[in-house]
Amino acid sequence: MPKQKIVLTQEEYDKLQQEYSNLINVEAPRIRDALALARSYGDFSENADLDAARDAQARNEARIKEIREQLDNCTIASVAADGTVTIGKTIVVHDDSLNQDIKIRIKGNIGADPLADIPSVSNESPFGKSVIGHRVGDVVTIETEPKYTVKILEILEEAEEK
Repeated sequence: MPKQKIVLTQEEYDKLQQEYSNLINVEAPRIRDALALARSYGDFSENADLDAARDAQARNEARIKEIREQLDNCTIASVAADGTVTIGKTIVVHDDSLNQDIKIRIKGNIGADPLADIPSVSNESPFGKSVIGHRVGDVVTIETEPKYTVKILEILEEAEEK
């Protein structure tokens, strides 16, 4: 069974590429040096430095593999210029249940960060699924329990998001 495609914004893709490069070109050599140094101490049975270096190596290799799989199995979301909410857009909505305006970014299915300065949600979340394809002025029902509605006030362009 084929894997589900991972949807990334260009920003998320670039960030993963940067992390991948750092893990291979900076972290892996640093860990190899730490392993060599720890091995030079001898007595492998009670060598905490060697154990720590091996753990770091295992974590680094696992993350490299995870990122490689994501990059090999992803598609970059195109940001529509037709005035609709799409992956990669930041929107301002009025949340009726909270009676406040909220700025939120729509990300791909691995990029959500609800604790960021501008919170972001996945395109696969109930909120993301509900608002994608809508325009400024639309009132959208978010299909959660309990349901709630938001009114899309703004769809921000890239320069306005920063």
